Amino acid sequence: MKKIIKIVGIVFVYIVIFVSMSACGNNQAVEEQGTYQAGTFEGRGEGKNGPIVVEVTFSPEKIEKIEVVEHHETEGLSDKSIQEIPESVVAYQSLGVDTVSGASLTNDAVLTAISEAIEKAGGDVDALKAVVVEKEQSDEVIELTSDVAIVGGGAAGMSAALRADELGLKTVLFEKMSYLGGAISISGGNQVVMGSKLQEQAGVKDDSVTSMVADFMKNGDEKNVPELLTLYAENVGETTDWLHEYVGIQYDTDLHKLAEYSHDRELAYTDGGPGFAKTAREKIAETKIEVHLDTQVKQLTVDDKGVITGFEAQAIDGTTYHVQAKAVIMASGGYGNNKELLSDNLKNVLYYGPESSTGDGIILTEKEEIDAATRLMEYGKTYPNGVEISEGKAKSTIAGNIVVFKQNAILVNAQGKRVVNERASNREILEVELAQPEQMLYLLMDQEAFDLFKPAVAESGISESDIDKWLANNGSTTPYFFYGETLESLAEVAGIEPAVLTETIATYNGYVTAKEDQEFQRPVEFMPKKIGDGPYYLIEQKPRFATTMGGLVANDQLQVLNKQGKVIPGLYAAGEIVGGVMGDDSPSGANNAWALTSGKLASESLSEEIK
Repeated sequence: MKKIIKIVGIVFVYIVIFVSMSACGNNQAVEEQGTYQAGTFEGRGEGKNGPIVVEVTFSPEKIEKIEVVEHHETEGLSDKSIQEIPESVVAYQSLGVDTVSGASLTNDAVLTAISEAIEKAGGDVDALKAVVVEKEQSDEVIELTSDVAIVGGGAAGMSAALRADELGLKTVLFEKMSYLGGAISISGGNQVVMGSKLQEQAGVKDDSVTSMVADFMKNGDEKNVPELLTLYAENVGETTDWLHEYVGIQYDTDLHKLAEYSHDRELAYTDGGPGFAKTAREKIAETKIEVHLDTQVKQLTVDDKGVITGFEAQAIDGTTYHVQAKAVIMASGGYGNNKELLSDNLKNVLYYGPESSTGDGIILTEKEEIDAATRLMEYGKTYPNGVEISEGKAKSTIAGNIVVFKQNAILVNAQGKRVVNERASNREILEVELAQPEQMLYLLMDQEAFDLFKPAVAESGISESDIDKWLANNGSTTPYFFYGETLESLAEVAGIEPAVLTETIATYNGYVTAKEDQEFQRPVEFMPKKIGDGPYYLIEQKPRFATTMGGLVANDQLQVLNKQGKVIPGLYAAGEIVGGVMGDDSPSGANNAWALTSGKLASESLSEEIK
């Protein structure tokens, strides 16, 4: 009996040990799945303008801290992503956190960098992505009353708000994105300054409204609305002086020489479009303007007489706003990022504009009780110098082109032949480009030109690491960046007959020697040197667009008209959403100048009506 008890006891002990070991094993598996290697690990992601580097600190149990230690993103646009995404990942121990509207490239880069650090620490990235973050939505309803309510915080909306505030009007501004700036904040930052003190100080004193109107009509294929174009030309100079003297916008001092213009009338902002947006935001912060970001206008309110009396909006946190105003300015931008509003031709062109350009103002005003009229909706400002970074999406090389066309770069087609004056207007170059079977040209550069090109395109969000990656593909996929140590090797990899490319270069270099472009009349001042030593580079040049030319029908008071041609009381429009001023195409620096001029004028116009 004692023997049996002893055997049973031994078996029991073994069972207990086995169960305990199994439990310990299971606990260890759970612990390993949910723990990290303690310490600080680095991660990297590729942002819009270059690498984003984070340092993530872990305890064995959780993510303790995330610090962004390097980034090159645009100030104002990316600030919220850089700050809030790391904070949210730490707070919720999740990679499934909310991201920031209008900054998708920065959002993705920050999360990629954090994910890389988590992997280095032994964490489970997929499990963290699956952690659901639920944020309680507010059911608060806020009633606001104002003199003027502005929809959209881009160039037109900021200009309108600043002028309305300056005129003593109570002003509220609603922007659906997380920042003020819109399209101008990602633009190269050029502006028409015709008739301004700045143009005169730069040496041009004989420009005129007549000359500007004629140039724009020619560039717009005579489709421009004369009353709007004249309004623009008569007021852009005064607007420029106001921006410089009141808002504090700084401009470079050298006027640009452009084929579109009979007089030099374009200046760049100091620090480009991002520099403009930063200064405008700082000025707004000094005023009484009430700004609501991350807040989408859902519908305009209309009384029984057809008067626009305000709108309803909803913030990202669920808060609802009922806004009553004596006048509403629609400054919500274009519709380039909404294929439902694009013509078939534009649907096939690469888009490089802001995510926010979804045609909100068109959609809000097409309701039956408003019935706003539109015009020229089939047109967009198409440039001939895009590179396809992903399907249907482009980045611009124009800043690099401007630099290297002052030296010795040329444009060739897929057969290696030069086909256009590289210093012609964008419209002329585009027409030649579209006539090619591939609807594409190539920018050809020697090493010296390429070294100038690379830093110049950084302002358009093309980083050196982007270029290095694309060159490593050497034309195997878009964007097509070909290179070769010699012209012959370049031609071979690009599928061009070497003799044709060699002859093209020799012919161009001969024109440089002769100081005359006998084929395409490129101005001799832009032919200072021959195409020299390699390596040589070919960069794709594809049509791209961001700015739409069509939009709401407005009169010279910037009041919106309905489809019967009557004024819609209480509704004004400014900026890209106004259709017709450019015709079917806009020249360089024109869109920024129009947005700013029309924004200022809309506030001046409505102030006369409501006072």
